[in-house]
Amino acid sequence: MAHPQHVTLVITHRLAPGNEQAYEAWLNRIMPDAAGFTGHLGVNVIRPSGSEQAYTVLVRFDNLDNLYRWLNSPLRKQYIEEVTPLLLENDHIEIRPGAEFWFTPPNPSVRQPPQWKQFIITLLVIFPSTNLVPWFWGRVLPQLDGTLLGHFLNDATVVALVVYLWMPIVTRVFHQWLTRR
Repeated sequence: MAHPQHVTLVITHRLAPGNEQAYEAWLNRIMPDAAGFTGHLGVNVIRPSGSEQAYTVLVRFDNLDNLYRWLNSPLRKQYIEEVTPLLLENDHIEIRPGAEFWFTPPNPSVRQPPQWKQFIITLLVIFPSTNLVPWFWGRVLPQLDGTLLGHFLNDATVVALVVYLWMPIVTRVFHQWLTRR
């Protein structure tokens, strides 16, 4: 039986100096192959900024079983063997349920942002989305306004925008503010 909650594989790679181009080429090969696996929901790459030398790769799957199929696949093992010489240390992986990964620092020595900052960033994303999406669908499909299907369409659109578009952008833009103490 499949686990119902979507999950995120958080991968941290610390590159040896001078391997950025080879690593980017490796990413360009592995991402489409991962996307071909059942349940793959998308990937985000957080590239090093400032003094950070770590890449953080967020790979989302619809459930834990499908994530494990990718994680334990011969194809992924082959890719890991290929990338290992580019890294300072073995790849570090964590499995995170739901959406908590947005505020998980890529480096264990960096503390998670305070909850009030997480609240502000989440509100910055949710408030406009929950106001603009119903307005949009109300104009496009006015016959669904106030119906169960209309609410589902609004909610599904908001969640998709938040997970795939807004949170990756906003957390990247506000990274310095989120991690500053």
